[in-house]
Amino acid sequence: MAGTERQRELRRRRTRSKKVALLHKKAEKSSKAEKAVIAAKLRRLSPGGEQLIKAWKLA
Repeated sequence: MAGTERQRELRRRRTRSKKVALLHKKAEKSSKAEKAVIAAKLRRLSPGGEQLIKAWKLA
């Protein structure tokens, strides 16, 4: 068994947080086309993706 639902949820949240941090680092140095790809990934990855896109000025 993989642990309780709470532990699985926390593991997913930590993994998502690491991925979002990596995307933010890449977004700072990217071109417009790359920013569009990063924005699409954020929309798929995170429920709050639209808010991150606005905060990072990707759209």
